[in-house]
Amino acid sequence: MQLVLATHNQGKVAELRAILEPAVPGLELIGYDGPEPVESGTSYLENAFIKARVAHMHTGLPAIADDSGLAVEILGGSPGIFTAIWAGGKDNVANRRLLLSQLRDIPDGYRQAAFICTLALVTKDSEVSFTGNWPGSIGFEERGEFGHGYDPVFIPEDFEVTAAEMAPEVKNSMSHRALALGELIAFLRNA
Repeated sequence: MQLVLATHNQGKVAELRAILEPAVPGLELIGYDGPEPVESGTSYLENAFIKARVAHMHTGLPAIADDSGLAVEILGGSPGIFTAIWAGGKDNVANRRLLLSQLRDIPDGYRQAAFICTLALVTKDSEVSFTGNWPGSIGFEERGEFGHGYDPVFIPEDFEVTAAEMAPEVKNSMSHRALALGELIAFLRNA
């Protein structure tokens, strides 16, 4: 079975291919080279479906897409779908600094957050979604050399280290994306 990953990011294609193909016998994950849609949704779910629908329509193949972000409880779930552009552009350092500044006077115990990933699968017959929620909190400073985005400030629940201080294989086994992919894998194996 061929499945299109609705992204132009070849690194993401390689990463998900390494996870999905061994887990689902007979699956071939292919990259997407079609038009990039405008993510005009107001939720992770809407944006994931927008991307998956466009890839499915362009290729005629079943397509998956993800949308993910960071939800900070005291900020009402923000940055949410604006996670990648929180500081006004796609600058991870500026995004982290703005978030830390916004939480500067918030004490420990009130800094709960979660990384959320929603995967959408669109086929000619159906549309389904899978969501992974990785709870934790926001630290007071950046720590760690691994990961990307907000990993240096995100402390997973039951840990004292940030996601950026975790070995990549440990983080990738428990992250929001790993949880959503686990649901997708179970679905594909039973399809």
